[in-house]
Amino acid sequence: MSTATNVEATAVSTIEWLSSPATTIVVPVYQRQYRWDIGGCEQLLADVRAVADEDDAHRHFIGSILSAADGENAEADLILIDGQQRITTLMLLIAALHHSVRDTDPALAAELARVLVRPDDENRTKLRPHEAWAGLFEAVVLDRFDPDQPESRFDDNYAFFRSQVHADEVPRIWRGLRKLEHVSITLGEAANAQQIFESLNSTGEPLRDHELIHNYILMGLSHARQQEVEEEFWLPIERNTGQAIGAFWRHYLIMTTGREVAVAGEHGVYSAFRHVFPHVDLADLPAQAKIWREYSDIYRVLLDPTQETDPEIRRQLGYVNTFGRSTYPLVMSAYRDHQLGVISKDELVLTLERIQALLLRRAVVGVPTDRLIARLCRARADGPEQLLKAIARITPSDERIRVALKFADLPHALYVLGRLEDVPDPDGFDLEFIVPAAPHNTWSGDGIRTWSEYSEDEQNSHRALAATLGNITLLEQPLAERVFGESFPDKRAAYRRSAAAGTAALADLDSWSTAAIAQRTAALTDSFVRIWPRPAVTDIDDDGLTPILDAVRRRGWPAGWDREFDYVEYRGERWDVPDVKYLFNRVFRRGWTDTREALISFNERNGGPIYDEKAWNGYWDALDDGHFLYMGWDARYMMSAIQGLLEESGLAAEVFVKYSYIGNVM
Repeated sequence: MSTATNVEATAVSTIEWLSSPATTIVVPVYQRQYRWDIGGCEQLLADVRAVADEDDAHRHFIGSILSAADGENAEADLILIDGQQRITTLMLLIAALHHSVRDTDPALAAELARVLVRPDDENRTKLRPHEAWAGLFEAVVLDRFDPDQPESRFDDNYAFFRSQVHADEVPRIWRGLRKLEHVSITLGEAANAQQIFESLNSTGEPLRDHELIHNYILMGLSHARQQEVEEEFWLPIERNTGQAIGAFWRHYLIMTTGREVAVAGEHGVYSAFRHVFPHVDLADLPAQAKIWREYSDIYRVLLDPTQETDPEIRRQLGYVNTFGRSTYPLVMSAYRDHQLGVISKDELVLTLERIQALLLRRAVVGVPTDRLIARLCRARADGPEQLLKAIARITPSDERIRVALKFADLPHALYVLGRLEDVPDPDGFDLEFIVPAAPHNTWSGDGIRTWSEYSEDEQNSHRALAATLGNITLLEQPLAERVFGESFPDKRAAYRRSAAAGTAALADLDSWSTAAIAQRTAALTDSFVRIWPRPAVTDIDDDGLTPILDAVRRRGWPAGWDREFDYVEYRGERWDVPDVKYLFNRVFRRGWTDTREALISFNERNGGPIYDEKAWNGYWDALDDGHFLYMGWDARYMMSAIQGLLEESGLAAEVFVKYSYIGNVM
């Protein structure tokens, strides 16, 4: 058997490898910038804590680290080809540990320092990032504060580690770090670094969220137990949800947490699942998996309402599907309660009707319908009255509906007209535009004047109203094909034969004009606001406000952005704050004044962001002589902290953000 001479791979202790005097690393200039955010740091710290508490036989594998010697100088640093993000983050964590104990535990501090600084020069770090940001990294690791340096991701993540690990926990974290292992792959001069890098990072189609959830659930079980869980629970879930299994898990988590779950980015659904189920308890797994399977049974019915045995519920589920699947978290919750006898059939139907009214009215007036369902799930968990209030707050008023229906194109027209004209199954009908969208020159509304004889203003007026409520009706497909594009007098015979009462009534009219469209719009609008009513429990007009718990946590902004928020509504006050950093400062300062007990509780449980001293370099705001608010977090962590504090204080339901134009685009 031949021996590989250009690639050396060895399983090593990560800390021993980094501590070795022979290990000094440089990041090549072609590497991307350091980009781990606080979410990644949280996961790393959680993994380190978990392995620290296990017995000595347990280890935590962090993957492979690919490096190469400098071909021109055998004594030079290792060139880090793959592993920059992990190694940099570990260095920041170890720097935070070192700075916490350097004055109280010199022996431990010396062990930590061996990982961080070169043995031949204590003013240089063992890891040298890209030259463009090496100074920022070394300033953090070596604790050199320079007020003229810009904020960086290094500062953010270091501050997070420093805030989360108190000095008395440093030995525990160090114990966990020493249990980290990786495969060290070192390339010889003749090795093809790019080919090996691509092989390590292109191992086939990446796992999807539901596949990661599947592996996470089964990983710790024996093979026999895995087969039992697979047969009894997972396969039924797959059969029930089919290609929508990923959406099922997302909707289940939205329903369970009352928070939006992002599908973009790096495995947002899987991350949310792990947050809800940080440890899969083998003893409780069958009971929990049974709940997942039962919700998948419900999901199957939502995907195909014909499987529902009750005709009225079946009809309402079909109606709800008009608006897509985004409503499923709320519908699953209500449907499950009906199954368990918690709510009656009438209450379930009323909930489904209110969901339709909310989404349809918002579509009519042209306001977005995203980021709505999670807040309604939260409200429903607080009781039917809270759900009613939450729906009412974001449902456009009758006045806005009447104006919009006069001039705006009708959304979901087949569904709307089917219900307005009491046609149980509109699938056999076509949408009939009484004035065609593009009339030909011989088209006539009265049989006297042709379209070519209409003035330009008359033509424009008709075209503007062509897709509005008053100009659309339902007509059986064979009849619609026969009269397509014909003048109004020529269509009347076909209208008279229609089973749709509203269409048949059109046959009694002598002519069709913009006045007739307006008159029909007014009559149908009266029916519209009756069939899809707005709950009459509040006078608040939503104005596109987003509850603070649904505010999006963003990584950054494009060059030249102006402001994230138009304004923030805080318990009835209107705050002019441009972005999340200003909001973070104002909410915590307000909490320090109004709800200090809740703020202190939140702060103690989360290890910040308020501290008794300015314990590390960065940007601080003094609350008083002995308490300081750290302002160096990244925007996503700041938003999480705002949400957490307001929830802890019981104020979250009274705080809303109004995004600016660019805020909505982002």
